[in-house]
Amino acid sequence: MSTTATERKFNFSAGPAVLPEPVLEQIRDEMLALPGAYASVLEISHRSKPFKEIIGAAEANLRKLLSISDDYAVLFLQGGSRLQFSAIAMNLMTEAQQSADYILTGTWGKGAQKEAAKVGAARTAWDGSADNFIEAPADDALDLDPNAAYVHYTCNETIQGVQFPTEPATGGVPLICDASSDFLHKPLDVSKYGLIYACAQKNAGPAGVTMVIVRKDLLERSQDSLPIYINYREQAEAGSLLNTAPTFAIYVVRLVTDWLLNEIGGLVQMHEQNKHKAGLLYGVLDDSPGFYTGHARRECRSLMNVTFTLPSDELTKKFLAEADDEDLTALGGHRSVGGVRASIYNAMPLAGVECLRDFMIKFRDNNG
Repeated sequence: MSTTATERKFNFSAGPAVLPEPVLEQIRDEMLALPGAYASVLEISHRSKPFKEIIGAAEANLRKLLSISDDYAVLFLQGGSRLQFSAIAMNLMTEAQQSADYILTGTWGKGAQKEAAKVGAARTAWDGSADNFIEAPADDALDLDPNAAYVHYTCNETIQGVQFPTEPATGGVPLICDASSDFLHKPLDVSKYGLIYACAQKNAGPAGVTMVIVRKDLLERSQDSLPIYINYREQAEAGSLLNTAPTFAIYVVRLVTDWLLNEIGGLVQMHEQNKHKAGLLYGVLDDSPGFYTGHARRECRSLMNVTFTLPSDELTKKFLAEADDEDLTALGGHRSVGGVRASIYNAMPLAGVECLRDFMIKFRDNNG
């Protein structure tokens, strides 16, 4: 006899990450048979009418949430952001523009540059590695090439917890953004970008689909010689259905964006919630000098990934063990930073952040 587990702890995983409970409940209710499809969403064709309605609604939701104009194509692709590291360079570097600029504020920016360097020249416009990536640069600190094919940056570095307060100014050079870990956390002026990409599993859905929002004039750079799957122009012309799409992941993106629109009320409201949640944790850091030390500088602290260290490895291990006993899970920091990382994406409920805040205060008072 099988049983169904329903106990949930507060999940602070950096990804795959927490999903909204109403979305999980709807997935559960529709898993056996999608309304109108008479089959599970896991079973229907990617070319069927029910799925085309799903992918169309997911795109429409994204366009509404981010005010994406018809000047941009919205693609739903597989391969994660790592595939986009290569695809961006292969699509956007040209014979006339064989160099691109990379702003490095953490691990994922470095990874993107490494892959681009296999395609063309990937210049370093700014590098924060000397301080183990604790900040985002001011515009006047950037060494930008006005003839570059594009400028790439990672707006929120998941591992280091460094987030740009605003996008860098790049003049007329197309700005490319890896928005994977803060996608849909606040309103965004898409018109400032040439391309935005984000894997879903941080803040928009499950692992398996990556959204690419690309200005249509840039599609003309995609050459016929490219492998067809990573050719943005081919993908746009096929409506992201060149092959069997990641149907389940796109279905969940549609549900998450429904939740943002209908239950949260949009990205302005979501941003206010995110600022409040992050403020609760950063308030404890600021009130605990010598005990909790934040990794990122205050002016570029992430609203999504709160990273900090304790005075010793032994105390960190004790913190993580006792936190787990309090149903606060997946708080271990990345090995390159150490300490603690609390990922508090859109779907992390306020109650979870409040529980973590209270635990942090109690742990500090008992061990300080």
